[in-house]
Amino acid sequence: MAALWYVLLVSMLAGYLVLDGFDLGAGALHLFLGKNQSERQLLLRAIGPHWDGNEVWLIAAGGTLFFAFPAAYAAAFSGFYLPLTLVLWLLILRGIGVEFRGHLDDPLWQAFWDVIFSVASSLLAIVLGAALGNVLRGVPLDTHGHFFVPLWTDFRTGPAIGALDWYTVALALLAYAALAAHGARFLALRTEGALQARARRLGALFGWAVGPLTVFDLWATAHVRPDDAASFGRAPWALLGLGAALVGWIGGLALSARRRDGAAFLASALYLLGMFASVAIGIYPNLLPAPAGASGSLGIAATAAPEATLRAALTWWLVGMAIALVYVAATFRIFRAKVESGGEGY
Repeated sequence: MAALWYVLLVSMLAGYLVLDGFDLGAGALHLFLGKNQSERQLLLRAIGPHWDGNEVWLIAAGGTLFFAFPAAYAAAFSGFYLPLTLVLWLLILRGIGVEFRGHLDDPLWQAFWDVIFSVASSLLAIVLGAALGNVLRGVPLDTHGHFFVPLWTDFRTGPAIGALDWYTVALALLAYAALAAHGARFLALRTEGALQARARRLGALFGWAVGPLTVFDLWATAHVRPDDAASFGRAPWALLGLGAALVGWIGGLALSARRRDGAAFLASALYLLGMFASVAIGIYPNLLPAPAGASGSLGIAATAAPEATLRAALTWWLVGMAIALVYVAATFRIFRAKVESGGEGY
C-alpha cells in the first residue's frame, strides 16, 4: 500500500510540474514577451483561467504527503524550513502581482506589479528546481530522521551541505530553462501575431538550452549519486523516463519550428514528465535519501501511515482527484480559444 501511495504522490507532483509549470514559465517570460501594457495584459489573460487552479496540485500533494507519509512530511518541512518559507512568499507575491495589477489604471502601478509577478515566477522556478536537487543529492539525516540545511555553506555537495550548492544550482538552471520553454509554448498556443512570434522564438531559445543543461545535470547526478545511476543499469526499463524526455525535447523543438504549437506544448509536457519519472525511479524506495555514502535514508515503508489509514484514504483521494481532473479538463476546454485584446478577465 505504501508503494501505491508513493506512485500517487509522484503523480500529483508531476501534475503540478506540468500544469503550474506552464504558468510559472509564462510568468518568468512576462517582461521579455510583453513589450507594452496591452501585451502584458494579454499574457495574463492567457494564463488567468488556469494559474490559481494549477497551484491546488501543490497543496494537494502536500496534504497527501502529510497523511500518507507523516514522518517524511515532518522531517522535510522542518529541515527545509528556510527554502519552504521562500516558496510561500514567492507564491504570495505571484498571486498579488496578478490580482493587484488591475486595481489601478496607472502605468507605473501596473509596471511595478508586472516586475513583482515576473521576478517571483522566475525565482519560484529556480527555488523548486533547487529543492528537487536537494532531494536527489540527499540530506544529512540524524539518527532520529531529522535534519536542517542552511541556505548555503561552501557550495560543495558535502560534508557541510546547504540548500544551494553547485549541484542544486545546476538543477535550478535546468528547471528555469525547461519551464520557460514550456510556458513560451503555451503562450504561442494562446496568442497571435507578434506576441506569438516572440513566444515561439523564446520557446526555441530555451528549448535548445534545455539539451546541454540536461546532459550536464545527468552527468552531475551520476557523479553525486552513483548508487542511483547504478539503479538504472539494474532496471533497464527505468530508462523509459529518460527516453520519453529525449523524445519530448526533440519533438518540442521540431514541432515548434513547424508552428504546431499544441503538439509542441504536449511534447514539452512529455519532457517534464519523463525527467520527473526518472527522478522518482532513481530515489525509490526512499522519500528523503541520505547523501551518497551515508546511511539513514527515510524510505516509504518506514514513514508511511498505518495500512488501515492508507486504505481508508484511497477512496477519498480518488474522489478528490476525479473532481480536480474534471476541473482541469473543463478549463482547458472552455478557454481553448486565442486570447484577444479588450476581452474579459485579467
